[in-house]
Amino acid sequence: MSKPEMLMEYITQDIVSWLMEEKGLTMEEALRKFYTSQTFDRLTNPETGLYLDAPASVWALFMDEESHGALVQNEI
Repeated sequence: MSKPEMLMEYITQDIVSWLMEEKGLTMEEALRKFYTSQTFDRLTNPETGLYLDAPASVWALFMDEESHGALVQNEI
């Protein structure tokens, strides 16, 4: 397993764990919710570099996606 793949896996584990703890989801529900998200698509695309961000940053991006129904580009 490459270093980027390992980092992606660690972040995914953290987010699934947080979904289970904070949202009361089962592991299966948490995995399904994250694996079908746009955030996961970006995380697993090495070209985005998202796997280099802290898990908490990816979590915040995922929570934004959840609240808006899609990833939204914030204006600077």
